[in-house]
Amino acid sequence: MLSLHSIPGAFSDADCDRVLEIVRAEKARDARLVGQNKDHNIRRADLVWIDEVEGAEWVMDRIISTVAEANREVYDFALSDFAESAQVARYGAEREGHFDWHSDIGEGPIAGRRKLTMVVQLSPPDSYTGGQLEVMPSNTIFAAPKTRGTATLFPSYLLHRVTPVTQGERFSLTIWAHGPQFR
Repeated sequence: MLSLHSIPGAFSDADCDRVLEIVRAEKARDARLVGQNKDHNIRRADLVWIDEVEGAEWVMDRIISTVAEANREVYDFALSDFAESAQVARYGAEREGHFDWHSDIGEGPIAGRRKLTMVVQLSPPDSYTGGQLEVMPSNTIFAAPKTRGTATLFPSYLLHRVTPVTQGERFSLTIWAHGPQFR
């Protein structure tokens, strides 16, 4: 099974602009870890939750079709729902925005059911330096494409990180598809 799957053009440039426009109009919150813990040594980012943004309903429709296609063609996981809102993260150079190595499966009834993670690149790759999404399925690190609008999917149990942004700002859209816990 492929560990990392990318879908170029899952979101068009116009779609990315539209997401960024509605997200920039919202008040962002300091990103936290599973369990609402905060540790800026692990994660430094600002978040906007899509389900709290008026006019963003179309985003979820796109997410559902993209995840369904990838799951059907690549993963074949037992998926049942999206129990959490999609989030748009902003990693800014002013505080070296990053997210250190972690997996998305966590403690608790919802995070424990995360099965498939999808990250969509919203920023043009030349608008920032650093900010590389890296996934480590074994002893090899794979870099996700930085092409704007590309959706990168991987099993939620895999270690991954976003390296520090050193210039500019990187925006990404993240969602988790849920199902019965892996055993």
